[in-house]
Amino acid sequence: MKKSKKVLTIGDALVTMNPITKGPLRFVTHFERRAGGAELNFAIGMARLGVECKWISRLGKDEFGRAIFNFARGEGVDMTDVEFTDEYPTSLNFKQINEDGSGSTFYYRHPSPTLTMTKSLVTDDLLSDIDLIHITGVFLSINKNNIEIIETLLKKAKEFKIPVSFDPNIRLKMWTIQEARTTFERIFPYVDILLTGLDELKMITNKSTEVEFIEFVDAYGIKELVIKDGENGSKLYRNNTWYEQEAFNVNVVDTVGAGDGFDAGYIYGYLHEKEYISRLCFANGVGALVTTVSGDNEGLPYKEEVEAFVNNIQLIER
Repeated sequence: MKKSKKVLTIGDALVTMNPITKGPLRFVTHFERRAGGAELNFAIGMARLGVECKWISRLGKDEFGRAIFNFARGEGVDMTDVEFTDEYPTSLNFKQINEDGSGSTFYYRHPSPTLTMTKSLVTDDLLSDIDLIHITGVFLSINKNNIEIIETLLKKAKEFKIPVSFDPNIRLKMWTIQEARTTFERIFPYVDILLTGLDELKMITNKSTEVEFIEFVDAYGIKELVIKDGENGSKLYRNNTWYEQEAFNVNVVDTVGAGDGFDAGYIYGYLHEKEYISRLCFANGVGALVTTVSGDNEGLPYKEEVEAFVNNIQLIER
């Protein structure tokens, strides 16, 4: 019997305070408590698509930490390597949602519970049944110590011949673009799949043309460059060929988490060896569905929902 696929991701999580009303936060008086965080969103996205996902993190030993833990466990995420700490409280963020669906995020994550993590957590047993490792720039930006943890993980992944996907997910409120570039230069040699927004790619590389992007990924040996470009769709560069897929037209409510959902959709397609265009179509579908629901991960769809959406099949609700 063929073993089911399993993914590993590592990063922090936050209690996300979603505004009840739209507009500047100074005028918002009521919020709903939810759970969020790039890597947690990705893990939940994979779990809803039917892929087992191990999430490595630390949470404050408090009510918010327990709320996140119970929520993620209930979604089917492997929580074996998530621990509670008394040293730091669970992180928070407050979201601002604008009338057009765009938004801003205000973080309260210093110090983060993930500061208690060290590279000693990276062991052979941790990676013994893992088919892919997914990392993002968010975890790298929280603390310099996290860079050492990720490098240790990536070296171990290379030893075990485990493919690595990376979403830079730049947060300029967390660090400068130069700090990000310097750190990413240490990460890129281990990356097999680079998942990034077009504007983000331009910031990282300080380049703007497809030819320059190809030179960039070829220099680091990155096998797949996946470019997310919102309403313009997505592109994949692999084996000297570009593949493109148009976006789906949806009523956008909240764009937060769409990129994480896209990542989960693309990695699902990669692990299940879908054709390149099919991967992009599936990932576009996940990302589009996420934007139709308010929240970081509330809109992450199940596999059958994505398949019905991308194939324009009407699901029977009752």
